[in-house]
Amino acid sequence: MKTAQTQIFDSMEHALRMQIQANAERRSARAEREQREFKEKLMRAAASKMEIEGMVSGVKGTQDAVRRDQLMTMMLAGF
Repeated sequence: MKTAQTQIFDSMEHALRMQIQANAERRSARAEREQREFKEKLMRAAASKMEIEGMVSGVKGTQDAVRRDQLMTMMLAGF
């Protein structure tokens, strides 16, 4: 009788350990996936920021060119 109970407890303990291990592996995989997704979002955000900064730089450059042309026109007109 004692041996049968020991086997049952050992079997239950083994099943519980396997379940805990499986849960830990699922949590680990989910954490890795979430970390990878977060890094991808950061990279997309950085790329978007660089694109916006490039557009702003182009607009500022255009504004500077317009001011320069207006100044040159005024200088040539004698103002």
